[in-house]
Amino acid sequence: MTDVTATIDTYLEAYSETDDQRRAELISRVWTSDGHLIDPPLDAEGHEAIGNMAVAVHGQFPGHRFRRASGVDAHHGFARYGWELVGPDGAVTLAGMDVAQLGDDGRIRRVLGFFGPLPERDA
Repeated sequence: MTDVTATIDTYLEAYSETDDQRRAELISRVWTSDGHLIDPPLDAEGHEAIGNMAVAVHGQFPGHRFRRASGVDAHHGFARYGWELVGPDGAVTLAGMDVAQLGDDGRIRRVLGFFGPLPERDA
């Protein structure tokens, strides 16, 4: 998969997927085998751990789904984009930004996630 936007969208689809087998298929499609996902409360390395991290999120936010909330800004093997975690009623529960590093094959090697807006600058 060479289109970075499609890769990011498939990653978010995988993270929203509740079917274990389907989620594993999507993760293996868009993540390198040594992929590393780092969010403020969680840290996972490898396909299985990334899938388990998604399961933990589903346990905390049942019925919620992730969606991309911005365009994808990419250069030199890195990409950034906004995302939202949306509840069954369509309300945004949490929003943030990810920075992804892509491997030579276009799959994701690393994602660093940030929650919420950027903090205010100190005066």
